Amino acid sequence: MRCVIARVPFDLTRSGVLESMRGIKPEPGTGESVTIGRRHYPVKQVGQVITHQGRRDFSAAEVLRAMTKLGFTCRTLPEAAPVGILSSLQRASAMLGTPASA
Repeated sequence: MRCVIARVPFDLTRSGVLESMRGIKPEPGTGESVTIGRRHYPVKQVGQVITHQGRRDFSAAEVLRAMTKLGFTCRTLPEAAPVGILSSLQRASAMLGTPASA
């Protein structure tokens, strides 16, 4: 599959990615990840290995898009929960330390 990462075209295949990542130990990470084989790799680590570019040269989204198209399971960061607005009853009960009834 032809894809562009950091404005550079690459011809990537699923088997080629598997071969490139063979023997590479996953770095610890809490952000976006790609499951390759039985291991979860940080997406930036995968991008660096398969493109031979520095991690600052490409975005995680570019690599996630390519890995998804190749059929790898990708996990993105969960979206932040919206901040709720407290009602006046909730604010008052919080100040008094008593539970608010809805």
